[in-house]
Amino acid sequence: MSEPVDRDGADRDQVADAVDCDAVDREVVVVGGGPAGCSAAVFLAREGLDVAVFDRGRSSIARCAHLGNYLGFPGGIDVETFYDLLHDHVERAGAALVDDLVESVETRAADGGDAGTEGFRVTPQEGEPVTARRVVAATRYDGEYLRGLDDDDAMFESHEHGGETHEHFDRGYADPDGTTPVDGLYVASPSEAAQQAITAAGRGARVARRVVTDARVADGWWPAAAEGVDWVRREAERDEEWADRERWVEWFDERHADAPVDADSERFARVREAAVDEALAAYVDADEAEARAAEGRRALAGHLDPAAVVEAHGAETLLDAMDDEAIAAYAEGER
Repeated sequence: MSEPVDRDGADRDQVADAVDCDAVDREVVVVGGGPAGCSAAVFLAREGLDVAVFDRGRSSIARCAHLGNYLGFPGGIDVETFYDLLHDHVERAGAALVDDLVESVETRAADGGDAGTEGFRVTPQEGEPVTARRVVAATRYDGEYLRGLDDDDAMFESHEHGGETHEHFDRGYADPDGTTPVDGLYVASPSEAAQQAITAAGRGARVARRVVTDARVADGWWPAAAEGVDWVRREAERDEEWADRERWVEWFDERHADAPVDADSERFARVREAAVDEALAAYVDADEAEARAAEGRRALAGHLDPAAVVEAHGAETLLDAMDDEAIAAYAEGER
């Protein structure tokens, strides 16, 4: 992650990982493909991290008859279409979807025998085990697949019911940003945010941002420089002086004058270069903005019910408003 990431169309094979991933299969494994897990995966993959999402279609959202309170869908949306949209977004962002159920997550021993320093071994129900530097737990189920990761089972709590003792995952085990006492393990769900789809998605995004920050710190960034945002801005709104790379270099040096790193060091220069690249890449011109908007509409069109679209807009109005590729997507869906 020491090189800039074009978050909307980068060749991710060229993105430098934040750690030596030769020792692991994936930089991050996300367990659970519901709103929390997919949101986390999208934010992680857009930063260039190598991510796999394990999902067997058991997200708790599948129990909903209709999703009526997710922002951006005024008439609500059926759960099946919403689920398809989530997974399409994950794959478009560059993450891999694995149709399998994770049965266990264990720490891996390093060469010296210290558990955890080489990440995790993720064992699914059917496929081969996968190694990962970091794991994001993002499923509301009982968390048994995580048992044994901490020394005293602190992630589980007991309660009495009907004269029997029951255990369940402690929703307060992870910090609000998803970090846990287990190095490299983050929890997006279960959490108090997991009761509604939109809050679960927000939780997943927040956890992902923490994972990105930690990955950058592992790569030599200091915390104040490692924090970032995932957005693009209009080129027309940028003052002329900020089109000059040297102005961004000056800004970085001023902002990080008190950094815990020698300003003349190779490490400082490397982080500054990556941060400035990222800042400059955040601006897009009008043509690029429109191209991305058109691609977004085409992606959405592929999930719409053609009959409902025609009913809402009328066939002639609809076709007049669509470009050739959108029409092709519409026609494909109609068939």
